[in-house]
Amino acid sequence: MKKIQITELANSGDARGLSFTAPADALAFVGRMADVHLASTKSGAVRGNHYHLRRREAIVVLPGPKWSLHWDEGEASAPQHRDFNGGTAVLVLVSPGASDAVRNNGDDPLWLVAISSESYDPAETVARKVV
Repeated sequence: MKKIQITELANSGDARGLSFTAPADALAFVGRMADVHLASTKSGAVRGNHYHLRRREAIVVLPGPKWSLHWDEGEASAPQHRDFNGGTAVLVLVSPGASDAVRNNGDDPLWLVAISSESYDPAETVARKVV
């Protein structure tokens, strides 16, 4: 099984605006939810460039500017990347040991929500640059 899984989420919104739901299998992937955080990323900035020893994450990148995902499947694997036009919400499931980084390639702030299986612990987060 790949350590990084990417899914574009369907918009079930209406005249009031956009609406996206995390699929049940994403919540099952995370298991218990011990941490939820919301973050913005300024134009040209990168969030991530790290991996977690135990923590599983379901990251939803919200519609907005163009952005790119950078990742590896573990220490011995080559970095990969994928570009997104920002037109829809994207779900990224990140397994322990896989590095991930989100870069804002647009002009406006990029927003994401991350649901994690473990509470944040800086000792459990290890830097490994993929972008």
